[in-house]
Amino acid sequence: MIEIRPAVPEEAPYLSQWLTDPDILRWFPMTDAREIDDAVRIWLSYSKYQACFTAYVDGIPVGMSTLYLQPYQKFAHQCLFAIIVDAKYRNRGIGKALLEHMFEAAKNQFKIEILHLEVYQGNPAIRLYERMGFHEFGRQPKFIKIDGDYLDKIMMQKELDLFRD
Repeated sequence: MIEIRPAVPEEAPYLSQWLTDPDILRWFPMTDAREIDDAVRIWLSYSKYQACFTAYVDGIPVGMSTLYLQPYQKFAHQCLFAIIVDAKYRNRGIGKALLEHMFEAAKNQFKIEILHLEVYQGNPAIRLYERMGFHEFGRQPKFIKIDGDYLDKIMMQKELDLFRD
């Protein structure tokens, strides 16, 4: 059973551990411990707004997502997000559960109309994003170079249905 809870700063070691896994780190643009520490700090800073979520299985944190809320009203209708799932728990519906929970919070709590993400070409999570209703709206060729290979950055988005009064 997957349980989704608001993330807390004390979960930082789990996020750090996931981001230092070379198979996961490949899909994030960080290269050293300082950059990972900065990413973890920024990611979990949104927990004070309850815009960061942790997935648990049998009481163990196995994934996390965050909404990078916009501080300016003109931009508050849209939001970039990030998601990560422990490699040992992939293909068990955790990413889908985190996304569904995030969709509900984005719509109901934050009144977000559009969610968007950036993902690198070849990332296996692209299939999940497409199944969850995201579509590509832009591509930046040769955005990142990993082990001598260039990868495109793919921008994807999904419009959320908001119920208006």
